[in-house]
Amino acid sequence: MTEMARTAATELEIPGGGQPVLDRLIALLDLEKIEENIFRGVSPAHSPVRVFGGQVAGQALVAAGRTVPEERRVHSLHAYFIRGGDPSVPIIYEVDRIRDGRSFTTRRVVAIQHGKAIFSLSASFQKDEPGIEHAEAMPEGVPAPETLPTLMERAEGYAIGAHSRPRPIDLRYVNDPPWVTRQTGAPPARNQVWMRADGKLPDQQLLHVCVLTYASDMTLLDSVLARHGVYWDTDKVLGASLDHALWFHRPFRADEWFLYDSASPTASGARGLATGRFFGADGTLIATVVQEGLLRVL
Repeated sequence: MTEMARTAATELEIPGGGQPVLDRLIALLDLEKIEENIFRGVSPAHSPVRVFGGQVAGQALVAAGRTVPEERRVHSLHAYFIRGGDPSVPIIYEVDRIRDGRSFTTRRVVAIQHGKAIFSLSASFQKDEPGIEHAEAMPEGVPAPETLPTLMERAEGYAIGAHSRPRPIDLRYVNDPPWVTRQTGAPPARNQVWMRADGKLPDQQLLHVCVLTYASDMTLLDSVLARHGVYWDTDKVLGASLDHALWFHRPFRADEWFLYDSASPTASGARGLATGRFFGADGTLIATVVQEGLLRVL
């Protein structure tokens, strides 16, 4: 185990938050290479019952990226959450080098625990090329993130234990969070949250993409539950991510503010679909995400 991995295995949540907490996330994403195309990752010592989906997705993308030339950027990933991850034991990531073409590189990664696959990811990388360009505009009238309260400030006075601890992602709700709208009975049409890594990241483009991948699993399924006036910590909800797809459109820094704008077009069969768009602070569309989750409201 690397020294950074040992550090990551202590605790991700440190009183005060900021750079120390972000450094723990950077350590979590610093996988140990144990053989050609085989990597090992760990989870924070104080984790929930299951490994956070954003963590395993980010680590799997690190594993894929470390087998690809640095000049090729990841432009899409498609993943399935197969089994709940056990945070008490390491995760083994096996990379299959599917194709190395003139413009594109394709990798498949399987995450394994206890001899079984818990997660699979396919990712495609491309060398930079010129071409036609257009993009949707960022929603209008969104207040600047610096004018909004922090997540812990928003959670104050509510029985939302998970939000009372520092996180590696600075998260600020634009509209009322779902634990508030469930009481007011006025769920917003869209869930809008400003995010950024809570500190400074190294100048490694793959790391910035992996941190955004980690953050993309936060708040997304909230847009499904908010339509029905329920929330994880305040109602009896059993949920889990089923699959996750991300498309990266333009370069960005994950330690600069980006707007996560999400909504849910449908829910049925104990599954909910959520779509999201990431915009840079300058209004540039940087990424798009789609996720389906298992949601059983008891």
